Amino acid sequence: MQSFYASVEKASYPEYKNRPLVVAGDPERRSGIVLAACPLAKQHGVSTAQRLGDALNRCPGLVVVRPHMQRYIDVSIQITEILERYSDQVEPYSIDEQFVDVTGSLGLFGEPLALAKAMQRSINLETGVYARVGIGPNKVLAKMACDNLAKKNKEGIFHVTRETMPEALWPLPVGSMFGAGRRMTAHFQRMGIHTIGELARFPLARLQQLWGVNGHVLWMTANGIDHSPVSPGTHGTQKAIGHNMTLPRDYRTMEEIRVVLLELSEEVGRRARYKGLMGTTVSAGCRGADFDRPSGFSRQMKLEDPTHSAKDIYRAACRLFDVHWDGQPVRSLGVNLDQLRPDHQYQLDLFRNRDKERRLDAAIDGIKERYGAAAIVKAASLSEAGQAFYRATRIGGHAK
Repeated sequence: MQSFYASVEKASYPEYKNRPLVVAGDPERRSGIVLAACPLAKQHGVSTAQRLGDALNRCPGLVVVRPHMQRYIDVSIQITEILERYSDQVEPYSIDEQFVDVTGSLGLFGEPLALAKAMQRSINLETGVYARVGIGPNKVLAKMACDNLAKKNKEGIFHVTRETMPEALWPLPVGSMFGAGRRMTAHFQRMGIHTIGELARFPLARLQQLWGVNGHVLWMTANGIDHSPVSPGTHGTQKAIGHNMTLPRDYRTMEEIRVVLLELSEEVGRRARYKGLMGTTVSAGCRGADFDRPSGFSRQMKLEDPTHSAKDIYRAACRLFDVHWDGQPVRSLGVNLDQLRPDHQYQLDLFRNRDKERRLDAAIDGIKERYGAAAIVKAASLSEAGQAFYRATRIGGHAK
């Protein structure tokens, strides 16, 4: 979806249709970053991830809208339902991207270009959002066609085949390739690999020697090879449950950090219980406050027994911070629970009444579900460092 958050806002507020608009966080809480910029704003040099102050300097007449995450989620679900009219093989990739296998639908809706136009038209009419479409014989070619070529096409649609791939994709910078992040792109450039085509022609054995299986996958992607199917239920299996948050100010003491670690652990445990899952690995980390000298860490530890108890998650997170935190000011914190499994079986303990703890957790979860996340909190959340009440009004750190 083109500039998804900004497009949803423009559809909600028609008076902004012909004005440059961005969706941005709250500058008072140091989340004043551009999350999405409409095409008109981009023409003025505004870009995603730019500081809001810099965006306003570039475009003085810029309309700034705070994010409405629940609205974006609802529209994303609506778009999935629209696409499911054309195929039963729809795989959400992110909040604004979907893979659709239309192999079995061509007999009903016509050739790929006509089908793409029909999808594009339906999405625009029903949500006000403009969709770009990449067409290819597999997922990686379709995505690279969408990301790199459809945006340059007047219709917003581009079809890549294995035969046209060398002409269409190989001249592009290697950093434009799906799966090539910033660090990997730097590695490629040091090796003299500057385009996707140069990577496609690079000796496979050398890439495998350097990066093993990942090197093979990158070579396959450059050559347009992808055997992964479109899987509608791919996100149905939870691999990890975690929460991260940017702090409203620098936290400098372990006492302050522990308050937020407790709140994050409470939320991770609640979500795990809601999904009927327990985990055996806790990871925790932070990002330092100095942008010019990046610092922080991310570490994990394995627990003796699977858990979804906030008490266990919190103790592990604190232990990781006690060992790995360098004492420098912190601007963001995160806690994750990994290695998930169903919670219907659990280890008994001679020194803990796990049944009583589970009943207490269930009672607290019931109160929060009925009256809101901030209806019952730990006393530590009443301190100046606490963020539970603010987070209760947010989705993913942004306004609902």
